[in-house]
Amino acid sequence: MKVVIALGGNAIQLPGSKGDAFSQLKACNQTAESLFKVLSDPGVKVALTHGNGPQVGMELLRHDIAKDKLPPFPMDFLGAMTQGYIGYMLSQSIRNIFDKHGVNRGVATIVTQVIVDPSDPAFENPTKPVGPFYSKEEAEELMASKGWVIKEDAGRGYRRVVPSPEPLDIVELEEIRDIYEDGKIPISVGGGGIPVIKTEEGLRGVEAVIDKDLASALLANKLGAEKLIILTQVDKVYINFGKPEQKGLDRVSLEEIKRYYEEGHFPAGSMGPKVKAAIKFLERGGSEVIIASLEDAALAIQGKAGTTIFK
Repeated sequence: MKVVIALGGNAIQLPGSKGDAFSQLKACNQTAESLFKVLSDPGVKVALTHGNGPQVGMELLRHDIAKDKLPPFPMDFLGAMTQGYIGYMLSQSIRNIFDKHGVNRGVATIVTQVIVDPSDPAFENPTKPVGPFYSKEEAEELMASKGWVIKEDAGRGYRRVVPSPEPLDIVELEEIRDIYEDGKIPISVGGGGIPVIKTEEGLRGVEAVIDKDLASALLANKLGAEKLIILTQVDKVYINFGKPEQKGLDRVSLEEIKRYYEEGHFPAGSMGPKVKAAIKFLERGGSEVIIASLEDAALAIQGKAGTTIFK
């Protein structure tokens, strides 16, 4: 079996933690424990992807605080930085649990670039909030000096917003595929990958954020995976979430989930991108998507937990 597992933020940062290095490493150790049965199964080829939203947010804040002492880095550099250290934590955690149980399986992190279209409509309408909050005066100064787009964020202050373009291709795909087909575990497309565009001079990074679930679905299709497993904080997909008629979905067809999606059951900031990624994966040839909690990963891959979406 060939699968791609997309890890949510709770796999890297424990709820309620300050996001310091050691609490993130602890979360990665727990994630390795939760995934051990799947990752150690010789009959399953596994590729891992992960988010990096909180980590990029912290780096933006860190660079903002230090801007009078050190030059701040652009977002594509911060994406590369966070892919590196998250990949380090995950690969170390997985290697340690493999060594503990005598499992001989390699794992490697690939800092990944993902190609986007410079004419993607998202570049004309940035919507993804990133980084710290600013006062109105600070926001006006930054918009004038840096050309940023800054919008008020739910009455909490002003935040920079960046585009979230569709992922089109994966630059390091062949390297990822080599590791995957060799039976080892590649960790790649972290945070959706570093968004890059093709120019006459070559590839160039852009200030944007690619949705990690959409990028994970693209990777899964490119690798020929039968299953895409999206692990998150909730146990399954719900319709009418938070209402008296709330209903969990155990098994649902592609046509059904498309109808629920079009009816607006899945908010853009939470389950919406995951369901959209599931739809795209299945429409491009995938067989099955499972959306489940991290704790239920081993059961989910057997179809015994979470929501299974099928053609």
